[in-house]
Amino acid sequence: MSLVGEERKRKILELLEVSGKVKVNELSDILKVSTETVRKYLDQLQKEEKLKKVYGGAINISFFNEEPPTVEREVTHSEAKHRIGEFAVSLINDNDVIAIDEGSTPMQLVKNLRNKQNITIFTTSISALSVLIELHQHNIFTGKIIMLGGEINTTHHRVTGSLTIEMLENLYVDKYFISADGLTREAGITSFDSSKGMVTKKLIEHSSQSIVLIDHSKIGKRTHYKMADLIDIDIIVSDHEHPQDWEYLLKENNVQWLVAN
Repeated sequence: MSLVGEERKRKILELLEVSGKVKVNELSDILKVSTETVRKYLDQLQKEEKLKKVYGGAINISFFNEEPPTVEREVTHSEAKHRIGEFAVSLINDNDVIAIDEGSTPMQLVKNLRNKQNITIFTTSISALSVLIELHQHNIFTGKIIMLGGEINTTHHRVTGSLTIEMLENLYVDKYFISADGLTREAGITSFDSSKGMVTKKLIEHSSQSIVLIDHSKIGKRTHYKMADLIDIDIIVSDHEHPQDWEYLLKENNVQWLVAN
């Protein structure tokens, strides 16, 4: 795909961000290309999971997507998530106070947690709690484990809600490891679930460093609830390099993009 082609695809995604849908004939006029070329761009973007083709055009993928249950998320892009989680452990120092999100990628951080001394861990993840307890019992790390309270989401094994927000009012952490369902230039990091998103917003406000753990399939994808702008994020850890046209935006917002190799 040529640079011009990539720019046209980005324009299609920008139009989707605004209106939620695009039509082939209208895109042909806007991009000054044939309808056949537009359909090729839409085919490519659908393969990249950036949109959903419909008769006569395409719609934003966030309009029909739902958050998969925990079991399904754990097996999707599992190798990439493992690399991200393993890399993220290197960002934790002894004596840190950290918060770890619920999510299949932060869970890989938990599973790879090794040789850290006197760390304090807050989490909203019921699944992560079980793993952390086992690792602590075997002296794989030392410190404290604190489960945040709130309403239990049995599908996604997390706690959220007003009780969780209330508990966070007087809590501050050094580093917060965040899961997100989407990351775009315009919308920042987004979630399918507003109650989860509210907890994330509060923790970002109360953390010295906010670190997003996200695999390549979610880059350029927007979901239903905005959790934060790029300017609110300090570090993004992914399995791929950032898109080329994000270079200036990341520098402007002082966001460091790290690749987990």
